Amino acid sequence: MDSATENLLREFYNEIIFVENHSKVTAETYLISVKEFVAYLEANNISIADVVTETVLYYSAWRKTSGLSELTMAKDMTALCEFGSLLVRKQIWADNFVAELDRPKISRALPKVLEIGQVDSLLAAIDTGTPLGVRDRALYEVIYSCGLRISEASGLLISNVHFEEQVLIVRGKGDKERLIPFGGDADLWLKKWLFEARPKIVGTRIVEEVFVNSRGQVLSRKGIWKNFKALGVKTGVEAKVHTLRHSFATHLLAGGADLRSVQELLGHADLSTTQIYTHVDDGQLKDYHRDYFPGHEKNTDS
Repeated sequence: MDSATENLLREFYNEIIFVENHSKVTAETYLISVKEFVAYLEANNISIADVVTETVLYYSAWRKTSGLSELTMAKDMTALCEFGSLLVRKQIWADNFVAELDRPKISRALPKVLEIGQVDSLLAAIDTGTPLGVRDRALYEVIYSCGLRISEASGLLISNVHFEEQVLIVRGKGDKERLIPFGGDADLWLKKWLFEARPKIVGTRIVEEVFVNSRGQVLSRKGIWKNFKALGVKTGVEAKVHTLRHSFATHLLAGGADLRSVQELLGHADLSTTQIYTHVDDGQLKDYHRDYFPGHEKNTDS
């Protein structure tokens, strides 16, 4: 790869973060996709300036034969489309050839959701007789009560927990902040953790994050995942930490919350992402119909 291409990729990476306001993880993912494309061009002796629509089409077909999933293909095309926009602005391409192609259609699987009783069983199984047990109860209560991502729970700051208003300020994807209320159970266990159990671990040290490990350091995403997995083995409830977020959204909608409100609480940029939680199975439909739609009562006199 020549220095001009390296500079172009560096500019692309910086633009994704500082102009498009995406996270570093997204920028790194996009950069990997674009590097794959550049490597393909180099292997076929095609310069970036000589790319046309057919080039991108052939590349997409070549990638598809590698056995990539529709989701990966779609992410690749999104990254290349962003790269194409940069190339157009720098007058390297006359048009964004990637934008002219149809994106792969992604078939989304419905998320696994726990029943309220299953959530209760999981949380009740946590041994709160130790400081770390109190931490785990507070942690998973908050994740479920607020629909947090693992990264958001790991990075939650003490300064962003407001007990009087009973709300959290959460920094989510794209470094965007949102305000989320939390329930009574989360309030109870958060107070037990912050004011009783956590000081026994942290001592006089200053740690800004709410959740810490046994050494008083920030609890990592891997630690959150590992502890929850052990809890699932203990209770026999098969679930991932993210399942609590799915359950939060589904239970809200089932309780009558509107889709836009749930979108705001989850921090989804696109409403279509939230709509996946509106699924209801046939059994639930029959129950709802029986309970809430009286229909035509049988008239014995007719």
